[in-house]
Amino acid sequence: MTKKTVEPRLLKGFQDYLPPKGKTRQEIIQKIISVYEKYGFAFIETPAIELKEILLGPGGENINKEIFLLETPEGEQSCLRFDHTVPFARVIAQYPEKIKIPFRRYTIGPVWRADKPGIGRYREFIQMDIDIAGTPNTAADAEIIAIMVEVMRTLGFKDFQAQINNRKLIDALLIQNGIKDIDTQKHILRVIDKLQKIGIENVRKELGEGRIDDSGDPIKGVGLPNNIIEKIINFISISGETRKEIILHIKQHLSEQTESQQAISTMEELDQYLSALDIPDTEASFSPSLTRGLDYYSGPVFEMTLRNSPHIGSVMGGGRYDGLVSRFTDKLVPCTGMSIGIDRLISAMEELQLIDTQKPIYDVIITRVGKVPITEALSIAKELRNQGLKVSVYLGKKNQRNFRGTIIPCRPL
Repeated sequence: MTKKTVEPRLLKGFQDYLPPKGKTRQEIIQKIISVYEKYGFAFIETPAIELKEILLGPGGENINKEIFLLETPEGEQSCLRFDHTVPFARVIAQYPEKIKIPFRRYTIGPVWRADKPGIGRYREFIQMDIDIAGTPNTAADAEIIAIMVEVMRTLGFKDFQAQINNRKLIDALLIQNGIKDIDTQKHILRVIDKLQKIGIENVRKELGEGRIDDSGDPIKGVGLPNNIIEKIINFISISGETRKEIILHIKQHLSEQTESQQAISTMEELDQYLSALDIPDTEASFSPSLTRGLDYYSGPVFEMTLRNSPHIGSVMGGGRYDGLVSRFTDKLVPCTGMSIGIDRLISAMEELQLIDTQKPIYDVIITRVGKVPITEALSIAKELRNQGLKVSVYLGKKNQRNFRGTIIPCRPL
């Protein structure tokens, strides 16, 4: 009778981490942790599964997200977490006696999104987050951006730039042009958020009557009149050599409404704080087209981009989310933070040859020659390990040897 076997294969959008890449990945994670801890962040870990109402809100307002829905043995509706931010908001509200604000935390762990896999994009992937909870001060946002820059420097990146915007700037632009409906505003922000993927002309079409995508499917437009579309296009196309220059251009597009002036003042403060942290314009610039897709962002938003590898997309990003904790408590707890997608970051490092994918996982390999007993090899291995070396005792056959490192042969005395 033929034995039945199961085909060894992965689910679409998932991956295994094999040596030596798995080891390299851990080393990169540790370097990032060292930066986080240098800025005074404490580690927090939350479960992979949360109640559905925790992640999606009491009315399930974010139900459009591509999430993995589950049911507990007790019949409770739950989900695999799609980020670390919402669970952190729950923690702040649930443990007020332990989380003394302002509070800085970092975390690391897998998240799951059931969207379409692509280059550097998986359905399960590791994110490393930092957040500062309990302060509305823009200096907190500046420190988050400074950490993003320092991580890139630490990992050896050269040609990078953090893109920064303020969601309130675009809100002010829309309001002054008569667009006050929240759903319409969100639709516009989602369209602008796709600028790097679809280009300015397709953004113009989606702000208007819509378009047909490459697959032939129709994409519904916002339905804005041409004059409003052009005002939005001109605003998100603003550029300049310095942060100060971009702020001057922004002022020319916005009225003197209180909301506009407050948003501009925030960006001016952010520029001052970044300068105090020695973050140059070449490494952190203002970009009026940046919106980020999540609804809970309420102020400054930021993403890290690679100038010489734009097809990879952003390798880290975040923003201010002052209202998210209010989902769980009546207390206002302003927060800001960012997240690093480790898999996409490593893909970028491999493409730019910033890591050695063939790096050996040990310093010394001990082999036996002749009839040397294994006990002798093990004894030598113990001595070398006591000296801090990574040692492997080779136990395979002679014709199977395929390794890198220093080899110490053991011969009979």
